[in-house]
Amino acid sequence: MAGSILGTIFKITTWGESHGKALGAVVDGCPAGLSLTEEDIQIYLDRRKPGQSAIATPRKESDQVEILSGIFEGKTTGTPISLMIRNTSQKSSDYSEIASYYRPGHADYTYDAKYGFRDYTGGGRSSGRETAGRVAAGAIALKILHELGISVMAYTRSIGPVSIAPARFDQSAIYETATCMPDRKADEQAAAYLKECMMKKDSSGGVIECVVKGLPAGIGDPVFEKLDANLAKAVMSVGAVKAVEIGDGAMVSRASGSENNDAFYYPEHDVIGIDESGIAKKTNHAGGILGGISDGADLILRAHIKPTPSIFMEQDTVNKNGENIKIAIKGRHDPVIVPRAVVVVEAMTALTLLDACMLNMTARIDYLKQFYSLR
Repeated sequence: MAGSILGTIFKITTWGESHGKALGAVVDGCPAGLSLTEEDIQIYLDRRKPGQSAIATPRKESDQVEILSGIFEGKTTGTPISLMIRNTSQKSSDYSEIASYYRPGHADYTYDAKYGFRDYTGGGRSSGRETAGRVAAGAIALKILHELGISVMAYTRSIGPVSIAPARFDQSAIYETATCMPDRKADEQAAAYLKECMMKKDSSGGVIECVVKGLPAGIGDPVFEKLDANLAKAVMSVGAVKAVEIGDGAMVSRASGSENNDAFYYPEHDVIGIDESGIAKKTNHAGGILGGISDGADLILRAHIKPTPSIFMEQDTVNKNGENIKIAIKGRHDPVIVPRAVVVVEAMTALTLLDACMLNMTARIDYLKQFYSLR
C-alpha cells in the first residue's frame, strides 16, 4: 500500500490497523536536541481518544504512547522517532457480519475494488483510529512550532445546524466541553441536537476551524507546492474530511474583487497581521496565504467533516452474492466525529507548516550564508 508517508524534510509514516495489535508513527527529520517526553505527546492523544463523553464511541482505549527510539536522556537524537500506541479494546466480533456486504458511506467497497481483499474488522487502515499515529507525530511538530513562536489552535466551529458565536468565544471551552466548541451556549445546543440524532439512530457532521498565529510571511512555494494546496491535501487525507477552506473559502465566489482584496498598509497599532517588514493587512479574506505563500496574517483553515457513516438505522446496500439487502450496523460508534477530529486537524496543520518552514531555509542564498557563516 502506497500513501502512508507525509512530508519532505520533517517526514512521518503512519502504520497499523484499527483492530491490530498496535498502531503508530515513525517521525524522520526531527532536529536533535529537542526536549521530548511521552507526556508531551500524551496530552494530544488524550484529546483524541475514545470513550470520554456521551457523544463519543464507548470503545475504551487508553491510547498510551510509547517512544521506542530517537530519544536519549530526554532529548531527540536526530534519528527516527518511533511511536507506538497499543490497541487494548478490540471487539472484532462486532464486525464479523460486514465481511459479506458493503457499508454505506464506508471504504468497504472501494478497498475491495482496489485490492480484492480488505480488513473488515473496524475498517483496517481506513478507520479513524489510524489518526492516532498522526496526532502522536503532530504533537512533536506542534512542540517545535511553539519554540519558533508559532501557535496552532483548532476547535469545533459548528455541528449540524449549530454554530458558535464569535462574541462568545472562550478558548478554555475548547478543552472543557464535549463538543470542543469555544462557546458554552453553542455546546449545550449542539449536545441537544446530537441527542436528537442518537434517538433517531442517526449522526451529524460539522466544521472544524484552525487558526495559526505567528507564522511569518514567505512560507510556502508557488505552483505545485503552494502552502494552501499542501494544507488542503494533508487535511483532506483525514478520512472524514470532504472539503477544506482557507480564509473566506467558498464565499469568495460570491464576492467582488474590491470586497475580496485585502488592503496592505503600514500600521501604528491594532493590526490583523504584520510581518518583519512592518506591512500589515486591513482585512484577512485570504486567510493568511497569497499565491501559495504565507503573508504574515493569521492563517485560517476550515475542514468540513461528514456525518459518521456508521449509523444504527436500517439502510440499503448490497452483498458479495449480488443481492440487494437491508442492514442495521452494530458496534461502538461516534454520533459525531467532529470533536475527536479537532486535534487531528491541528496535528495535520502543524506537520505541514513545520515541513514548509524547514524547506524555506533553502529559499534564499542569504539564509544559507547566515546559517553557515563563520563565527
